[in-house]
Amino acid sequence: MTHYNKLSEVSYNPKITSWRFRVKIHRIYLFYSYVTSSGPFYKYVLADEEGTKMEMTIYGNSDRFRGLEKQEGKWVEIFRVEVNRPYPGFQSTNSQFNLSAMRNTQVHIIDPLNNRLFIDFKNIHAIPHMDHRDRNYPIDTMGVVFNTEAHFDDPASPRMVFYIRDNIDSQIKCVATDAHAYAFRDGLENMKGRGQVIVVLKMWRVVLVLLIYGLRLRVDYRTSGSIRVCRRLRSSVSLYYAVTLLFSDMGL
Repeated sequence: MTHYNKLSEVSYNPKITSWRFRVKIHRIYLFYSYVTSSGPFYKYVLADEEGTKMEMTIYGNSDRFRGLEKQEGKWVEIFRVEVNRPYPGFQSTNSQFNLSAMRNTQVHIIDPLNNRLFIDFKNIHAIPHMDHRDRNYPIDTMGVVFNTEAHFDDPASPRMVFYIRDNIDSQIKCVATDAHAYAFRDGLENMKGRGQVIVVLKMWRVVLVLLIYGLRLRVDYRTSGSIRVCRRLRSSVSLYYAVTLLFSDMGL
């Protein structure tokens, strides 16, 4: 039986590259190098079965990854990668390390694990646990939509503000902007008359908003984020998938 390393086991040692991971491609987004004026390159946010996340950078030095940028949500086996320390500033995960593909890095798409839905829920960030320390990396969360505010008067800066709550009535304000505001509005329209609407927010950024009487948390959309809109089903074991609204067609 193949042994896989956990992302939480990763340590920094340039001499060790024989890591083997079984992970889900949680999110993919491209970037350009401002230093060399080259690209596009890709960053993969990986999540293992424990819910631990880590970023892996593909600089175009491995043909084995060609076409994988269209496989978001797939489970993969990755072997032989380089471990680095992230640069200061905003990161795509809260890990103290990140991975880089090398020329001899191997990657294979594998069958999803049987407990895939359970694993997805391991990534959910509970609303009551959000605080200022979460501002340096995006999070995943979910909740029931209970109020919305549409702001489409200015075509240059459309916004869709909505509020979500969890099963213990913790609440948070969320803001989707630009094309994502229209997509979220259309998703809600499609769910009319189907009961409560649940949203799963993937790779969103936490922002602290200063009020007159104190601080309040708000979740803002980040470039690499997405929204999944679904309705609450009667069966408790089928909570999750009725309608899917992702932004993969927007070049994220």
